[in-house]
Amino acid sequence: MTAPASTRPAAGHPAPLRLPVGARAARAVLLGAVFLCAACGLVYELALITLGQYLVGGSVYSTSLVLGVFVCAMGLGSFASKPLLPHAAAGFALVELSLALAGGLSVLGLYAAYAWLDLYTPALIATSVVVGGLIGAEIPLLMALLQRIRAQDAGAATADLFAVDYVGALAGGLAFPFLLLPVFGQVRGAVVVAVVNLAAAVVIVVLLREALSRRARRAVTAGALAVGLVLALAGAGAGRFVVTARQALYDDPVVVALRSDYQDIVVTQARGTDDVRLFLDGDLQFASSDEHRYHEALVHPAVLPGARRVLVLGGGDGLAAREVLRHDAVERVVEVELDPAVLRLARTDPRLVAANDGALDDPRVEVVVDDAMSWLRTADETFDAVVVDMPDPDAPATAKLYSQEFYGLASRVLAPGGRLVVQAGSPYFAPEAFWCIDATVAATGLVTTTYHVDVPSFGDWGFVLAARGAAPVPAVDPAVADELRFLDADVLAAATVFPRDRGAGRYRVEVSTLDRPRILQYEARGWRGY
Repeated sequence: MTAPASTRPAAGHPAPLRLPVGARAARAVLLGAVFLCAACGLVYELALITLGQYLVGGSVYSTSLVLGVFVCAMGLGSFASKPLLPHAAAGFALVELSLALAGGLSVLGLYAAYAWLDLYTPALIATSVVVGGLIGAEIPLLMALLQRIRAQDAGAATADLFAVDYVGALAGGLAFPFLLLPVFGQVRGAVVVAVVNLAAAVVIVVLLREALSRRARRAVTAGALAVGLVLALAGAGAGRFVVTARQALYDDPVVVALRSDYQDIVVTQARGTDDVRLFLDGDLQFASSDEHRYHEALVHPAVLPGARRVLVLGGGDGLAAREVLRHDAVERVVEVELDPAVLRLARTDPRLVAANDGALDDPRVEVVVDDAMSWLRTADETFDAVVVDMPDPDAPATAKLYSQEFYGLASRVLAPGGRLVVQAGSPYFAPEAFWCIDATVAATGLVTTTYHVDVPSFGDWGFVLAARGAAPVPAVDPAVADELRFLDADVLAAATVFPRDRGAGRYRVEVSTLDRPRILQYEARGWRGY
């Protein structure tokens, strides 16, 4: 007997699947799976990029590496899925279970590779290949299932699938920063997403159980239970794992650890000592045992006798403000810091308050929570001294704070006769970056003087002092000279002398701009291997 034309599969289409529900409902469930898979895939990609920013700095190189490897692996995974297409239901279940396991444990595994094995980059590449490949295999399998649920033109099916896929990616992109990261954290967030992959596999298998043999159904059930158990254990142990792994990254006990909207903030304190250290995204910001060397050298050459208004850009720990407030003539200090969590810690943690002498709560200090560059664009007052105390330029977000455009904005708020000072990194470890900062400040029309001092926790560390007209001579206000523990006229005179193997004449550098952030290249090249 010949089947009615309305029920016969169209030429070129595989036979429809037997379904426990109507074709329209089954198609809606399948497109829902496409949506969830797309969201999960983008979350995994963002998780790998974000973890790299926390652990090794958000360089454009690491971000490009993850994106490039991930997208390439998706293409390879799509190609490799071809043998599974005749068994699309079982193949999709296998891919989802594998993705739930690999994606759910990806952040945990990379954290362990960084903390204990020193294999972060190889592990990152391997993880990107595996997770990206599995995500790439999803689309062809889902396409095959979509066509078998409802016979339709391949072009129409492709359009439906990719429309839902792109919307799902948007959902994942929004869920990661606004829900998963703040609520669950990186490790548990990846596990939560993996549970969604696991649920997608189970739902599709239940929907398409008639397309699976009894043996395949048992195998998928057993696999789902095993993966679910692993994910449950990973989620339950995530908190203890993160604490243990974080401690492995630091020599001294971690006494404060929190994640702000912008960075990881960690405070350590050596047992039996008063040595307190602040780390942002793993980079040391200060050690209380020697930070006075850094902050005295940063602030005092810029604050001349009689200076009344001082601007501090960065320096949310309050230590630069502490040094500024030593000058009795100072009437107003504006402290501009991006991260309110750093400011809150500097105002409430007894260890940091002891270090900064409560500077941020001094009535002369106005604290502004804002991006320094954005704030400078609308600033309508001038200052006798501008102190730029920013994190090192090892990521695009901080590179803009070492650009000609940024220093140009800073010079606009400099009062006649005022001075600008910039922390410029190490002229020994990253000499190209140091001299690039000097050249970039000079490109704004200011005249610069460079100097460097020894800070044991950092090594040889340098600064750029700038003013209009003539080259500024580093000096210390006699009114505060007796209060300082490290800096004096003799130290400053020696600080302006650079050894022959680190002098400016050895390095041909370019100015760093927003369009061409050369500082990133110089910084990465200088610190490579240390």
